[in-house]
Amino acid sequence: TTGPSSDSDSSPTVESVEDNPDGGCHIYRNGYYGSSIDVVEGILEVNIIQMTSIQTTESQAENSLVDFVVTCQGSLPTDVCTVVSDPTCQVSKRMVCDPIVVTDECLLTIRRAFEEPGTYCINITLGDDTSQALASALISVNGGEST
Repeated sequence: TTGPSSDSDSSPTVESVEDNPDGGCHIYRNGYYGSSIDVVEGILEVNIIQMTSIQTTESQAENSLVDFVVTCQGSLPTDVCTVVSDPTCQVSKRMVCDPIVVTDECLLTIRRAFEEPGTYCINITLGDDTSQALASALISVNGGEST
């Protein structure tokens, strides 16, 4: 049970009762408890502000490269994960995670390779020790060109 303390301290007291099945005795424990809550600012928002296809040479034609320019608000991320899925965003095809270093402003460019032309759902997640935030986009990759 809990109740107010009888002395000048306004902290609640805790009285714990335990049954002892062998002797029928009760053990009483009195004391004070306290707790603290640390509020940390997490990554509040992620936005994909630009998607740019990177021109490749003939020998690299099998992989289309796309740069995603991403911004965020709140605390600075320490890692980025990209999940490439089918156009319905239901079936995941590939996931890539990398540590990142963002020192001042949350503005970063993420380069990803696409093995074949098609339409993809992209989920970009920025994270740190206490939070994660996600942005999604549909992208059409056409043999080295994206829209």
